[in-house]
Amino acid sequence: MTRPHATPATPEAETTGRPAAPGDGTTPALTPPAELHSRLTERLGGAARAWLDQALDEASARPGTHGPISVWELRLAEAGRRCGPADADAARVLILHAARADADVLTRVYQQGTADERRAVLHALPHLVTGAAALPLVEDALRTNDTRLVAAALGPYGACHLDAHAWRHAVLKCLFTGVPLDQVAELARRATADAELARMLGDYAEERTAAGRPVPEDLHRVLALTGSATPARVTDDPHGKES
Repeated sequence: MTRPHATPATPEAETTGRPAAPGDGTTPALTPPAELHSRLTERLGGAARAWLDQALDEASARPGTHGPISVWELRLAEAGRRCGPADADAARVLILHAARADADVLTRVYQQGTADERRAVLHALPHLVTGAAALPLVEDALRTNDTRLVAAALGPYGACHLDAHAWRHAVLKCLFTGVPLDQVAELARRATADAELARMLGDYAEERTAAGRPVPEDLHRVLALTGSATPARVTDDPHGKES
């Protein structure tokens, strides 16, 4: 994590260019903290478990902000090194939960954090924020080109609080950037009978076909959820190639 007073990273600076893998980063947002803690401690080695226990104790004992930066915030920056990249998201979410971070604290952590720390904040939102106060963080993540941030933004919190217009465009962004739609929380609920989404998907499929590019399979899946069939004029070109 950057130190206070550092200029928050811009969306361009956080762009990784790495594609999101199916299921990447979704578990911390969907798993209750107690269960997440249990699963994580089973996976970690002794030294990592000891570090996590200490980090959680520090966050519980001194939640919120104390001085320029809280000690538990420093632990967010260490999580990847201490717990390994595969478990860092879960560790960071647990630390944020132990610190009882509210929307203001989460916003500060997000603005001052690296892409990894920002993603953890997004995963923590459904566990810590009940209203729409943290929606600007979701909207900011959806403006980036970091596919892992985009996927995290479309977790349960985004599914609950994004309005229809923003959510539809986020689904299209997933199709455009290659984020698997399995990572979009409550996809079936929000897409069902959405005629406007069906129109947007049909237009996008037609544009792809006209350009000689394949239509993503996920598009047909979501189009089916809307209750619309793929328009007859929109067909995949088996010889289409990505440029």
